[in-house]
Amino acid sequence: MRRRLSTALVLLAVVVAGGVLGLVLISLPGPARPTSAPPSPPPSPRVSPSVSPAPEADQAAVATLARTLVDAITRADSAEFGTLTCKPQTAAALKELQAKWDAAGPLQVSLTEPPAIAGDKATVTVRVEGSGGHKDTPFPLRRENGRWCVPG
Repeated sequence: MRRRLSTALVLLAVVVAGGVLGLVLISLPGPARPTSAPPSPPPSPRVSPSVSPAPEADQAAVATLARTLVDAITRADSAEFGTLTCKPQTAAALKELQAKWDAAGPLQVSLTEPPAIAGDKATVTVRVEGSGGHKDTPFPLRRENGRWCVPG
């Protein structure tokens, strides 16, 4: 069961980041095995006095995208997940992702902290928990053509 869960999360990361984010793993106890350099840490959510907070519209849009991302992973809904990406995913990629999620069984998914927004980029950190453990993964988001989406 642990191997199936790890495989499902690996495929999720590949779809999300097109190999740029690396693979998301829920592995046996111990450190995860990265397959590429980890993404840079998200910007600090704290706002310094010289930096103004993101506009309310961006805060609302990013929060909605983050909740929808968590919901799609929780429900193992690859079709919904595919609507969140900036670039359309192939039917084959979504079918493969769905098969991995179906095999993995139920997952508990949550946001670890509020989204961090900096201009046209944002980061949300998603915690995925399953029988093999948990993994916190930063998901980069960006505004593309006026729409916030998951690159990849």
